[in-house]
Amino acid sequence: MKIRVYGYNHSPWVQAVLLGISEKKINYKLYQIPPFEVFKHWGVYMPAVSFNNEPWEIESIHILKKIGYEEISSNDLNAANAAWQGVLHRPDNPFTFFSSFARGGQISDSFLKNVVSNFLLSFVAFYMFTLINIGKRRLDQQEPENFGDQFLYWEGVLHSSEGPFMDGENPGTRDFIIFGIVQCHASIPVPALDAILSDDRLGKFRSWILTMQERFDNYPYLYSANYFKSEARLPDNAGLFQRIVFFLGLIVMILLIPLTLPLILFLMVRVQESRIKQF
Repeated sequence: MKIRVYGYNHSPWVQAVLLGISEKKINYKLYQIPPFEVFKHWGVYMPAVSFNNEPWEIESIHILKKIGYEEISSNDLNAANAAWQGVLHRPDNPFTFFSSFARGGQISDSFLKNVVSNFLLSFVAFYMFTLINIGKRRLDQQEPENFGDQFLYWEGVLHSSEGPFMDGENPGTRDFIIFGIVQCHASIPVPALDAILSDDRLGKFRSWILTMQERFDNYPYLYSANYFKSEARLPDNAGLFQRIVFFLGLIVMILLIPLTLPLILFLMVRVQESRIKQF
């Protein structure tokens, strides 16, 4: 099977798909800038996956099902969406936000492709920064008193599981989605990460993170390894020059804001409101 994936590794949905593909040991090619066919239909919405050069498709749960994993229940999906709410704090510090995107830029054997990709990645980052800030106001979600509460559901799932993973003896869709959310929270630290690290009620959940890190010890986008120490591979980072290229791109995007901001708003309109917070 030949798989092409478009998406940035800070996204929990992209992480879920990449984890599922990695568990099946299927080779894939990752694009951080949307191919033209994807951009034409969905803008920078991610993930998008093409199987065997077939038309691109979106929605991570459907993609995981096509790879061979079970769907999850509506209750599980609602609990996953709740556990994702910490993402709204990602742009609290703009410098940290954009620096994290720059470090996670394109890394390949082609210097020129890296330069082009990391320059254009600044637009994706600018889009996400704007999307989350607008999402905060449109969704008007109430800040939880304790972010740890959002993970108690999954603590219960782990206690009732008959194996080390949420889906039993081997990781499944729920494991990939929630571990993807953990990677999202760890890629740009938010209050939800503090709760995962310190809440006394989440002991099983923390053990599960270590189990997942051991399972995916050579996975290149393991941001949680910076906080949950193990033998797992730390995430790859773009070099200094490529980070500079990203910030040069960001400066251009800001200077061209009379053009870039309308384009961003146009692309947002094309994405259903529910997709701001759903898988």
